[in-house]
Amino acid sequence: MNPNITIPLFPLGVVLIPDSPLPLHIFEERYKLMINNCLDEQVEFGIVYFNGNEVSNIGCTARILKVTKRYDDGRMDIITRGAKRFIIHELFDEKAYLQAGIEYFDDIAEIPRDDLKDLASKGLTLLEQLEKLTYTEENRSQVDPEDFKSISFLIAGCEGFTHEEKQKFLEMTSTSQRLDKSVAALENIIQRLKLTVKIKKIIGGNGQVSESIQDNSTPH
Repeated sequence: MNPNITIPLFPLGVVLIPDSPLPLHIFEERYKLMINNCLDEQVEFGIVYFNGNEVSNIGCTARILKVTKRYDDGRMDIITRGAKRFIIHELFDEKAYLQAGIEYFDDIAEIPRDDLKDLASKGLTLLEQLEKLTYTEENRSQVDPEDFKSISFLIAGCEGFTHEEKQKFLEMTSTSQRLDKSVAALENIIQRLKLTVKIKKIIGGNGQVSESIQDNSTPH
């Protein structure tokens, strides 16, 4: 990997995961300039998570897939997709927008575990359950059930996780660890959602959720 690569940098309050789509509304003058330059030069830009106080030094490049709308004042709506992960070594502010000297990184080579196929399958099943609970739908028809790295990122990018959780998944360099952690975390999210749905049904039924909980918890 070449540590001397310089890319445009876009700090945002989101975490971009490889292969995940991210729509953006570009309205600031500096980022209008940046995106137009990226379009002209056909290059990617880097997105790093900004929590309001600190900017992460690990992010993911965004590939511009499409400009869906241009406004008269230069604003634009674009669709991007996460590409390569990187670590920042240096920041440059010579232009109107930030640039960073970065180095790309990837997952380490691992000996495939026997349980990864079952774990990946479980993760995809959990994602389907999440969609039903949240009334969302994603197109995953092209997912290779044995592409564990892609599946681990697919799970890590789901909307049930916080930005901080996604950032941890992004920084992991072990496919098996990311799959382990993301599947376990997703399972917890679904359990909480199911409990929420159950409580809503109880409330909607008679408005006496406290009595129902008391009835279920009272020893017989």
